[in-house]
Amino acid sequence: MNNPEVKLKAHDNIQKIMGEQLNLFYLALSFFTRIPIPQNVRYSAELLNKANRYFSLVGLLLASILAVCYWLISQTLPINVSVLVIMALSLLLTGAFHEDGLADMADGIGGAFNVEKRLAIMKDSRIGTYGSVTLILALALKFSLLFFLAEQDVFILICALFLGASLSRALAASLISSLPYVSEQSSSKSKPLAQSQSKQELLIVVIIGALPLILYSWSVALSCLLILLIFRQLFSRWLLAKIGGFTGDCLGAAQQIAELLIYFVLVAFLQT
Repeated sequence: MNNPEVKLKAHDNIQKIMGEQLNLFYLALSFFTRIPIPQNVRYSAELLNKANRYFSLVGLLLASILAVCYWLISQTLPINVSVLVIMALSLLLTGAFHEDGLADMADGIGGAFNVEKRLAIMKDSRIGTYGSVTLILALALKFSLLFFLAEQDVFILICALFLGASLSRALAASLISSLPYVSEQSSSKSKPLAQSQSKQELLIVVIIGALPLILYSWSVALSCLLILLIFRQLFSRWLLAKIGGFTGDCLGAAQQIAELLIYFVLVAFLQT
């Protein structure tokens, strides 16, 4: 048991596993944000596909940055300005990645009557009426909900940021395991993440995403989970009916809608 060679081998194995997981996290971070990563990170389509397990962890990192920035900014600026600043910072950090997906999905599904045309519109970089209206409403709702939470207490807002950023991403990532990927274009930005999702990867992303629920009472936590499960079921059926599965834009839309639903639940409990 005290053999130095055995201990060294075990130590090397642990370091190798940790290095592999850190590499996957960096890939997820580079895919979902504009945050710089080390240049020696190994990339392949297979590794990027496995990186979806850390979708929620990326959310927690983003929430940490936003929480610190809000606390600092709110020391000198009004609440409404502080909330707008962290919303803008969130868009800069992610490159409006998920918001772009929400707008594209709204344009595609709202602007056509057959699957091929809907998918083609989603791939168009231009934004249309459906996308514009949806994006404006989503951002306005997010500001209103976050402003209400911030008015109650800074700690309430910070907890909401962590929960919204992580659990919404867990829900979006979970769709990979239950719906077919429908875009056949090789240039699709989400294709490496959409090939498959093992049960282990799904479990990891859900556990990490649900971690902030420990900050809340059982009634709030249960309500959030119930609302999100209902939304996931209805959203999945709607996507199957409209396009026969999901695209990367749909994952972005799912994240944005889920985040708003989480804030709605938190606000509803504070209102009662």
